[in-house]
Amino acid sequence: MRAHSVITGLGPVSSLGLGADTFWDMLNEGTTAIAPIESFDPSGFRVQIAGQVQGANIREYVPKSYRKATKVMARDTELAVIAAKLAADDAGLKTRGSEEGDEGHPIVPARVGCQIGAGLIAAETEELARAVATAKDDEGVFSMKKWGTEGEGESGMNNLPPLWLLKYLPNMLACHVTIIHGLEGPSNTIMGAEASALLSIGESARVIERGSADICFTGGAESRINPLGLVRWDYAGRLVHAQADTNPSEICKPFDPGSTNGLLGEAGGMLVIERESHANERGATPYARITGFGAAQTPRPYIPAAKDIRGHDETERGLSASISLALKESGRAPEDVDAVFTLGIGNPVLDAMELGAIRESLSDDHGDTPPIVSIAHKCGNTMAAHAGLLSAAAALCLKHAHIPQSSIVYGQARSDRTPRVVVVCSSSLGGQAGALVLESCA
Repeated sequence: MRAHSVITGLGPVSSLGLGADTFWDMLNEGTTAIAPIESFDPSGFRVQIAGQVQGANIREYVPKSYRKATKVMARDTELAVIAAKLAADDAGLKTRGSEEGDEGHPIVPARVGCQIGAGLIAAETEELARAVATAKDDEGVFSMKKWGTEGEGESGMNNLPPLWLLKYLPNMLACHVTIIHGLEGPSNTIMGAEASALLSIGESARVIERGSADICFTGGAESRINPLGLVRWDYAGRLVHAQADTNPSEICKPFDPGSTNGLLGEAGGMLVIERESHANERGATPYARITGFGAAQTPRPYIPAAKDIRGHDETERGLSASISLALKESGRAPEDVDAVFTLGIGNPVLDAMELGAIRESLSDDHGDTPPIVSIAHKCGNTMAAHAGLLSAAAALCLKHAHIPQSSIVYGQARSDRTPRVVVVCSSSLGGQAGALVLESCA
């Protein structure tokens, strides 16, 4: 018999706040937490607003003995570490990262895994600039030879901080989380843009299913609210050009043909999932049960910046296949699904492809589809973290038996039924896609 996993801890960290309770309150209030960028001066950029995490001091979320290591944490890693700590506390676990005197269920390190979705971490421009400034030729122009040549102070690369690379490797998120909490089970890093967290959660469920762990820390984290990240995503054609005084609710509208494009956010979307029998044995109260997972690839994803030189599928075929695979594994039919939690970033073409996939895989005999929930217009597209936030939102809706109307961006909540089965799904820039079926434990 298949061993189901249940979600026992949530650690959402986004511009909508820190922790499950705050996140739930913001979803119910319909808060839009997108504001002018504060982490650097965006005045020379075409995009000047984003969803930024506020009030998150990394030193408050690691043991005192580990605070020195925070100096080599990139922003993405900080968000993952904070979200993992919140999820562990929410799950009632006692780990190596707990403070002395904290209560909780002591973990068995070898039986706890960690799978985290990550993105391409952008180097801090100040660190790069200090090194680049030492790699100029006699005419004051940047020289690749000066940058990489060994010698008496002639290698600009040598003027990067000594542990520079250890700050920007994508697997540093899982590295720090496993060290802090003493997680010695299977560990992995998955990079799949917006689908990263969802693919990681699915992998964690598989790890537990095959008996390699009882508990997994899982989800994703990413921040592109920095000069390099913002420029890259703007050039990819996925961002609306918005000045600091722009009202985000007027430009980013999921599944609305009049939407002008998407916006960025930063977040950590971490969960604790565990084998259902293990959760029952320790007396945990699960948010939701994971009953199905599917992953696939869209052969020709839509790249806005390349729309004039390459074609694309009219429907996100990978997303449609992922949803169908997840439904099949869960033993559920389309008419059983009460809501879909999906990306919906506000790009009209991408949203239309996403909607096509949902209709193709989830329409009932009458052609009706479940209501669609999105949060990208509230906190921005948080990339590798996004499906972790969506999974947290879905789990909270199942726990509270309620879907906030303000979070529904397409269709209407079904007033004649309590939400008991939902699908969480996401496509991505490169075409990777995944889907989870979550069910109520009530």
